Amino acid sequence: MSEKNRTLFYFIILNALIFGFMHHFFMGIHFERLHIFLLNLCAGGTLIIYFTESSVNFTRKTSIFFISSFLYAIFAFLEKYEAAILISIVMFFVVESVRIKRFGFFPKQFFLGRYKMSEKFHHASLLCLSIGLLLSSFAIINHKYFQLLPFRKFELNTFFLGFSFPVSLITLSIIFSVMQKAPSGFQKFLKILSFWVINVGVVVFFVFILFESPILEIIISSILFIMVFIVFILYYFLGYKEQRKLFLSSGIAFLNFTAVTGIAYILLYFTNFNTLENAKLIKDIHRIVSLYGWNLTGLSVILRFRDFPISLNSNAVITLHWITVAILIPLGYYSPIFSLIATISFAVFLYVILFSKSIKNV
Repeated sequence: MSEKNRTLFYFIILNALIFGFMHHFFMGIHFERLHIFLLNLCAGGTLIIYFTESSVNFTRKTSIFFISSFLYAIFAFLEKYEAAILISIVMFFVVESVRIKRFGFFPKQFFLGRYKMSEKFHHASLLCLSIGLLLSSFAIINHKYFQLLPFRKFELNTFFLGFSFPVSLITLSIIFSVMQKAPSGFQKFLKILSFWVINVGVVVFFVFILFESPILEIIISSILFIMVFIVFILYYFLGYKEQRKLFLSSGIAFLNFTAVTGIAYILLYFTNFNTLENAKLIKDIHRIVSLYGWNLTGLSVILRFRDFPISLNSNAVITLHWITVAILIPLGYYSPIFSLIATISFAVFLYVILFSKSIKNV
C-alpha cells in the first residue's frame, strides 16, 4: 500500500481511539459509535475490500466503500438513521460485487475440500460483512420504527460486535495462509473444525445474545475460546518462521484475552459482584483488547502485507502494543491524564508499525 493511503489509515485509526476518550471533555455526548465504527467498519471494512481486490492502490470500489463507511459512521453517530440505512445498502452492493467477482455467489469454498482454509475464511469475511450491513439496516428499522422483532438487544449497538467479526475472519484467513500444509490427518481435521466452530459458533452466540441467555452464552463462548487456543497451537507448529508470525501470534494472544474477558463479563451475572461499575469495567477492557489488540493486529498486517519483513525491533514494538492496549488505554477510559498518555503511546506504536521501512527497500 502506498504511503499516502497508509497515512490516511493512520489518522482514521488514531482518531477512532481519540473519540473513545472524548467523554472526558464533552459530557453527555456519546462518541462510542464513532470510536468503534471508524475502526471496524471504516478502516476494517475498507481493508477487507482492498485486500480482496489485491491492488496496490485503491480501486473505485474500495474508494466508494471507504467514503460510504466514513459517512455511515458520522450519520450513525448523529442518529440520522434514514441516511445510514441508504448508505449501508450502497456498501452492501459494493461488498457483494467484490465477493461475487472473487469467489462467486454461492460459498462453495466452505464445503469443498480442494479450497484452502485461507480462502474459506476470506470468503466468510466478505459474506459476514455483507450480512452485517443488511442486518444493521434491519436493526435500525426494527428498533426505531416498526418493532418487528421483540428483542431488546436487536439494535444498532449490537452490531459493534457484528462489524468486528469480518475483521476477525480476514485476520484468520491471513493466519491460515501462512501455515504449512497439515502433515497429519488429525491436524487437517482441526483446521476444518476451527472454520466451522468459529463461524457457526459466533452466529449461535449472536442468537443467544438476542435471547439474553447467560448460561448458553457461557457454553458457546467457552467452546470458542478452546477453538481459538487450538488455532494458536496449530499456528505455533505450522506457521512459517517469519516476522509476521510474531505479530500474528501476539494477535491470537489478544484474541484469547478477549475471550477470557468476554466469559468473565457473562460470569459476573451469577456473582455478588454484578454491579454496573464492575460490568462496565470488564466490558470496556473486553472492547479495547478486541479493537486495538486483536483487530488492529490484523489490519496492521494487511496494511504492510507486501512490505514484510519490516526494519523494526519486533519484540519491542509488540511489547509497546501490549502495554498500550492492556494498561494505558483502559486507564485512559477513566482518567483524562492517562487518555493523553495512551494516545501518545498508541500514536507512536501505530507510526512505527505503519511507516517503518521495508527491508526489501533498504
